[in-house]
Amino acid sequence: MSPADLLLDPAVVVLVVLVLGANASLWGLLGLLRWCDERLHRQRPPDALDLPVQRVRVGQVAVLMAAHDEELVIEDSLRALAALVPAADVHVVSDRSSDRTAELARASGARVLETSENVGKAEALALGIREFALASRYEAVLVVDADTRLDPHYLEVALPLLDDPRVAAVAGCAQTRWHPEELGWWGAALVAHRQRVYVLTQRLLKYGQTWRGLSATHIVPGFASVYRSRALERIDVSARGLVIEDFNMTFALHAQRLGRVAFTPAARAYTQDPSTFHDYVRQTQRWSLGLWQTVRRHRPRRSVFAVALWLVLAELVTASTLFLALPAGLVVVGGTEGLALLGWPPAVALAAEVDATRAVAWVVVGLLLPDYLLSCAVALGERRPQYLWLGPVFWVLRVTDAFVALQALPRAWTTRSTGSWTSPARRAVIALPETQLLSPHPAATPSTDRLTEEEAR
Repeated sequence: MSPADLLLDPAVVVLVVLVLGANASLWGLLGLLRWCDERLHRQRPPDALDLPVQRVRVGQVAVLMAAHDEELVIEDSLRALAALVPAADVHVVSDRSSDRTAELARASGARVLETSENVGKAEALALGIREFALASRYEAVLVVDADTRLDPHYLEVALPLLDDPRVAAVAGCAQTRWHPEELGWWGAALVAHRQRVYVLTQRLLKYGQTWRGLSATHIVPGFASVYRSRALERIDVSARGLVIEDFNMTFALHAQRLGRVAFTPAARAYTQDPSTFHDYVRQTQRWSLGLWQTVRRHRPRRSVFAVALWLVLAELVTASTLFLALPAGLVVVGGTEGLALLGWPPAVALAAEVDATRAVAWVVVGLLLPDYLLSCAVALGERRPQYLWLGPVFWVLRVTDAFVALQALPRAWTTRSTGSWTSPARRAVIALPETQLLSPHPAATPSTDRLTEEEAR
């Protein structure tokens, strides 16, 4: 079998499409068109547009944070927020923390509410919105996690997107806090894999799904996103029975037609991802179960969002099945070949029917190589060569992700959340590179220019 024949083999072509992703190809193309469109529209004078604008400025934005035993990270996160908004606009709900979470939040100048029992993140957010009267006192609410550190320009790029009255939420762009020298090779591999997921899903899916009035993204992440208050007050944030709140809030926004979701990669926020396998799997299980539970609860129909969602879910199931089946198939083939060498008649007969070389070639060329090329692309885009030698480890983690995604599917119909929650083990905060350091300044003022044509659409 020549290399050309192998590359043109229908089985290999199907594998490559599943690994690279039909959704990534579709939305990635729209993302490329969006990028070109934005470059062209930068040259157009904004005064050429005459559109209604609803400006939201710093001082009209509340920050809401739910926290449970976050003393290792919350002080740094609040310090970063203090560089962007007045401390009085920061609201923290300490969900029965047993450490100094509430004390540190008060010391920062934030308004603090403590619960008498562990009610869970979703209920804590709902309680904060209600008790602090955020929807009536502010035009928008920035929901952040306790381990989130906002980029210095987050509000400068996020708030202008709310100038368009049709925008109900601005999704933040996730970036992991990566310090591989502090984590060891396995911890670095886990964090790097999660960052690779962020890059691929945000650049190849979300960026295209939010172009020119489209609103097809299925997640406004709860770690750092802005909601318009009039939309937020109509959403059942508490999400009783669900293990995660941000999928539920996003689906509700679409289901109730409260407005579209906007996104820009410039609205960056840094989060602390798990660096142990136990915490990684536990968090991935929570996210996967939360997605399937939310699909069961809302079941979107007849909209661009619904079509995009079902395409993503279909690809999630097929790709996950693939990543589990092929390694298992190789083990069976290898075991059969070994038993055949020992002369076991059934194995000899089966080995004669199976082309082991071709099967291995399928896996290598159709599965492992395309996935590694994705790692190379991310390494180039992120300017982090570590992906090049960590790439093979990602194959193991993709199999783990596949198992978790499929295992969570049936549990979505049998599992209900009790509300209690525990964050992954936190690491002491390490200062970001100097180019990302926050320096306190007076309340930032969003751009006062009119909407660009891209934003208006």
